[in-house]
Amino acid sequence: MPITTTTASFEADVLKSDKPVLVDFWAEWCGPCRMIGPVVAELAEEYRGKLVVAKVNVDEEPALAEQFNVTGIPLLGVFKNGEMVKQLVGARPKAAIVSELAEFLN
Repeated sequence: MPITTTTASFEADVLKSDKPVLVDFWAEWCGPCRMIGPVVAELAEEYRGKLVVAKVNVDEEPALAEQFNVTGIPLLGVFKNGEMVKQLVGARPKAAIVSELAEFLN
C-alpha cells in the first residue's frame, strides 16, 4: 500500500529515502485521481523494495503542492536523492506509467 505523507513527514518519507519515490499528488474531488488510485496501489505492491510509493492530498497539504509547483492533478512526481526528477501530469494507463518509471527501477 502507498504511504500517506504530510508536510511534517515528507522529508523523512520522500526526500531522505534511499530508494526512488513515486509521489501521487491527488484530491478527493478529482475524478482522474480516483481513476489512477488503484494503479498507484498496484505499483506500490509490485515494486515493493525497489520503489517507495506515497500519496499527498493537495487539499490537506497545500504547502507541499505549492513547494513542488503542482498546478494540475493527478501529478505523479518521481523523487530521487531528494529532488523531483520527473513529473507525469494527468491520468495515464498503467503501462505508460511503468514505462516512465523504468529508468528508476534498476
